[in-house]
Amino acid sequence: MTDTMPAPTGSADLGPERLLDAYRMMRTIREFEERVHAEFATGDIPGFVHLYAGEEASAAGVCVTLDERDTISSTHRGHGHCIAKGVEVKGMMAEIYGRATGTCRGKGGSMHIADLSKGMLGANGIVGGGPPLTCGTALAAKLSGTGGVGVTFFGDGASNQGTTLESMNLASVWNLPAVFVAENNGYAEATASTWSVATDNIADRAAGFGMPGVIVDGFDFFAVHEAAREAVGRAREGGGPTLIEVKFTRYFGHFEGDQQTYRADEVADARANLDCLKRFRARVTQTGELTGAQLDGVDADVARLIDEAVAEAKAAPPPTAADLETDVYVVY
Repeated sequence: MTDTMPAPTGSADLGPERLLDAYRMMRTIREFEERVHAEFATGDIPGFVHLYAGEEASAAGVCVTLDERDTISSTHRGHGHCIAKGVEVKGMMAEIYGRATGTCRGKGGSMHIADLSKGMLGANGIVGGGPPLTCGTALAAKLSGTGGVGVTFFGDGASNQGTTLESMNLASVWNLPAVFVAENNGYAEATASTWSVATDNIADRAAGFGMPGVIVDGFDFFAVHEAAREAVGRAREGGGPTLIEVKFTRYFGHFEGDQQTYRADEVADARANLDCLKRFRARVTQTGELTGAQLDGVDADVARLIDEAVAEAKAAPPPTAADLETDVYVVY
């Protein structure tokens, strides 16, 4: 039942405007993460950060198929998912700096950014914590008839967690409008997925739960988008869940400060030869759908936005003692 998605030759009905939006989404994620990488080294950012750079095509390829009815759940590496689902960038940066102007008033930090108004259920410090949340929102959408779809992003480490496996079983049994996106960057922290995952591919497990499974090149926005569009469309129409495995390489360590002694020069090769932004630019300019000048304009806009986000975050106040018991629980 597992299928491998070939590289699509078309732009999947995305016109110039949506293509430019997709590029802006990926460029914003990349610049955000590269800047957090640099700023974290100064010691001004508290706590841990896990960066998403290199994986942009996954978040963007999936989230451009979603709308306001849909929800996503994420991982500890969740900045890219937040941006792709529309969470405001300046609020995110302030949250990472622990400021009162942050998305969660500075109380969540990098691993707990959430914005329910955008359908972003939250980054999650618990490995495998997202899939059960997505089953809940998918069930709610099914019962209320909104046509909404729940999407959960999880890593290769979480693919072995009981919460993930139980959620896939539940989603199939209840025929939920859910999409499971396994982001396989090759390592669960420092443990290779080729060693820790019993099957050749995470997507092979889909057959055991009676759902379609597909493998896509995670460096190719168009491949991810095509797989996601089909899965989301099937879920909306009552066809049940799908498991998509996205394969790629993360550009930074598991966390900032990771010495990465467990892997060789795969990042340099990926940056030089596989990078999703380079491939996107090459494709849309070759087809004439977008021009280099349009993409350069997005690059400049995003650079300014990130500069402003960092400056405003640094200038913002931290929460006070009086804020200790506010914004702790969400009222539905």
